[in-house]
Amino acid sequence: MSYERFLADEPVVVTAALTGGIHGKEANPNLPETPEEIGKAAGEVEAAGASVVHVHARRDNGERAFSTERFQAIDEAIRRYTDDVIIQHTTGATQAPTEKRHLSLRTDPPPEMASLDMGPLNRYDRLTSENTLATIDALYDEMADRGIKPELEVFNDGHLNEIHGLLDRRELADPVYATLIFGPGTLTRPRPRNFLNAIDNLPEGALFNTLGFGRHQLPFATMGILFGGNVRVGLEDNVYYRQGELAESNAQLVERVVRVADELGREVADTSQARDVLGL
Repeated sequence: MSYERFLADEPVVVTAALTGGIHGKEANPNLPETPEEIGKAAGEVEAAGASVVHVHARRDNGERAFSTERFQAIDEAIRRYTDDVIIQHTTGATQAPTEKRHLSLRTDPPPEMASLDMGPLNRYDRLTSENTLATIDALYDEMADRGIKPELEVFNDGHLNEIHGLLDRRELADPVYATLIFGPGTLTRPRPRNFLNAIDNLPEGALFNTLGFGRHQLPFATMGILFGGNVRVGLEDNVYYRQGELAESNAQLVERVVRVADELGREVADTSQARDVLGL
């Protein structure tokens, strides 16, 4: 996966991370929290060009939720407001019991995709996501049993090693799909050289998705487009449209990255093309 894929005119898959599990409307009042709000946001980003929606669940008070029932309600709202979008559930959860992290995989029907954090990371002053090998394997096994494609979330270089380790322990269906994440703290430092190194260290034949937190969202999405990858944008990762200006919606962020792809001559995948690219 490299510049050659860009030259080959492969379509770019756009994922919209609608909600997240950390900040809420206090950070941006336009961030969707209820099933109805998330469903409407999914319809808007699909119309803007996203083919995948990355889903977290919230309680009525805005706090993160883990229950299968809450994810089920969100999925039903998404299906009401969209035509054919690909639903991707989170299994990430800072300091949540492992058993709760399986609940998002048990909706009916299950999501087509789900995130799988590839190792530990720190969040804020006193929070850590452990993501032990046992947790990773258990979540992966349930995904495999339910026909859910894992999206391997890579927060730093050590997590690239863990992808190779997972491939030693389990047989992942092609193509392996990894999200390369750049930002502060435990994440890989957001530098172009680090981005290129991450691509070079992926397993042969793996596809990658590009995620930059905060102000790094747009430049890293642009590099992802140029180097033949896919991109993720949305209010989970960045609540601003530009410095000092809150984003109006998830759709506004999707529309911008679609314009960038168009200017760079890269087709944006519709949902049918995205399923072909991702092997769904």
